[in-house]
Amino acid sequence: MTDAPVALITGGSSGIGAAVARQLLDLGHRVAVTGRRAERLRAFAVELGEPEGLLTVPGHAAEYADVQAAVDATLKEFGRIDTVIANAGFGTHDTVAEGDPAGWPEMVLTNVLGPALLVRASIDALKETRGRIMLVGSVAGFIHGPGNIYGATKWAVTGLAENTRRQVTEWGVGVTLIAPGRVETPFWDSYGALPPGHLLTADQIADSVVWAIRQPAGVDINTVVVRPIGQPV
Repeated sequence: MTDAPVALITGGSSGIGAAVARQLLDLGHRVAVTGRRAERLRAFAVELGEPEGLLTVPGHAAEYADVQAAVDATLKEFGRIDTVIANAGFGTHDTVAEGDPAGWPEMVLTNVLGPALLVRASIDALKETRGRIMLVGSVAGFIHGPGNIYGATKWAVTGLAENTRRQVTEWGVGVTLIAPGRVETPFWDSYGALPPGHLLTADQIADSVVWAIRQPAGVDINTVVVRPIGQPV
């Protein structure tokens, strides 16, 4: 296990993050996952049988001290970091003209600041391993939705991915933006119901994440947009 690759996933105890963690663990990777709720992290570890290669670190993805602590804990436990996956995020499911502004600061900080903080905290470790930064964006970061504040945060992630790539590629670090369409995850819990039509599963998105991570050395997969068949936009 000492030579096995190491991934750090924010928001990794449910949804896409948890699906990626499971697949990487099955492939022999060592995985650290973060989340704000310690009890959910604990339940996730128990669900997986508390594998030796899993580390759980409570913390907020939009608090730099917490993100740095997660990076430090991962390095202390596993000795290296090969991949970071900025997965933590949520939507308020409202609009700029009719929504409740009370929920917007937390969404913007988590969705936009969080990935930037993860890059900042982990870049030195990734330089050493010539590793990869994975940012989980959204189809909403490529199309315009009426009044969509969540979509605006994902447009920012789309830009952050390419801006980051242009800086870190000279250090041998790759950057991949994964932009899912509609996925059946806890993202929709606050919406009240799943959207109509066919939805992808978290495991199907995790397949794409793991595929990008496992590319040969020197190959940089930059943007992957994954929609379910039948989603027109």
